[in-house]
Amino acid sequence: MDRLILMRHGKAERHAAQGGDFERALAERGRQDVALIASALAAEGLSPDLVLVSAARRTRETWEAAAVAFPGATAQVLRNLYHAEAQEVLAAVREADAPAGTVMVVGHNPGLHDLSLRLAQGGLAQGGPAEAGEMAKLRSRFPTATAAVFDIDASGAPRLARVFYASEHGGHGGE
Repeated sequence: MDRLILMRHGKAERHAAQGGDFERALAERGRQDVALIASALAAEGLSPDLVLVSAARRTRETWEAAAVAFPGATAQVLRNLYHAEAQEVLAAVREADAPAGTVMVVGHNPGLHDLSLRLAQGGLAQGGPAEAGEMAKLRSRFPTATAAVFDIDASGAPRLARVFYASEHGGHGGE
C-alpha cells in the first residue's frame, strides 16, 4: 500500500425509520457532499484500488455515492468497521494486505478522526509547512464527508498529504 484515504460517511438522517443507529440512511445533503469529495479526490489522482466500507447503512450509501468517481475500485463491506476504534480500523487495513496501491476506509468518528491524528502525528517529523497547515485542519475537526489522505513510504511510515472538507469544495460539510 502506498496511500491510505480515511473518509468519514456523509451527513446521515438523525433517526432510522427502523433498526436503530446501524440503519440510519444518508441524507440528501450527505450524498451531495460525498459526491463532491469523491470528485475532488479523483481530480487529484487520488482514486482507491481497494475500499473497506463499514456495514452500516450510511457508510454503504456513502460508498455508493462515491463509487461513481472511482470505477476501478473494489469494495469490501466489513461489519467490524462499524464504530471501530482507531486501532481496529488500522487492523482492518493491515488485514486487507493490499499490494501497492491506494486503500480507502469509509467509516465513522471518533475512530477515523483518532486514527488520522495518530497517523499524522507519527509523520510530523517528515512534514514541512504544507503538512503543518493540513495538520492544523485535521486537529480542528473531522466532519461528515471529510477525507484525510496519507502517503505511505517504503518503510510503511505515513505522511499526511491532504485533508478534504466538503465545505471547501462547494458542499455543506458539518456534523
